[in-house]
Amino acid sequence: MKRLAAFLLGAALVALAAACDNGGNTNTNANANANLARNNNLAVNANTNANSNANTSGNYNAKITKEEYEKDKERYGREAKGAGETIGSGLEDGWLWVKTKGELATVDDLRDSTINVDVTNAVVTLRGSVATAAQKTKAEQAAKSVSGVKSVTDKLTVSASGNTNANNSNSKANANKK
Repeated sequence: MKRLAAFLLGAALVALAAACDNGGNTNTNANANANLARNNNLAVNANTNANSNANTSGNYNAKITKEEYEKDKERYGREAKGAGETIGSGLEDGWLWVKTKGELATVDDLRDSTINVDVTNAVVTLRGSVATAAQKTKAEQAAKSVSGVKSVTDKLTVSASGNTNANNSNSKANANKK
């Protein structure tokens, strides 16, 4: 009797195991993996597009070669003019402008600063505002580090947020009461 019960129990387990379809689990996992791969490809494509668009305007490479500069020379000139910056007629002024902009972009502490770069006959002039005196020093050092720059004229101003007491609404209200 015990043997018959054990035999029937074993047969029932085999039948239950056969009833489980592993093929469905495989397909589900295969589909999930395929969808994951598609999602990962979409994320990669989105990042590539964002980076390529970002590099077309406003981001400058401090390590740009002369050949790379020559390919987009006119665009750099338009961007400088559009930003109110000057590129002189010196032989390498445009190239030095791009390299200086790129070097300034590599300084983390200067990202929120408004620094204009003018280059005339390999002399770089920095104009605009930074939040601290340390940032002013970093900007000047970055410009001086560009190979080919003869000298740097620092006309940067230190303005923590551009909000001085004269621009403060409370000051204006008090001034109007007098």
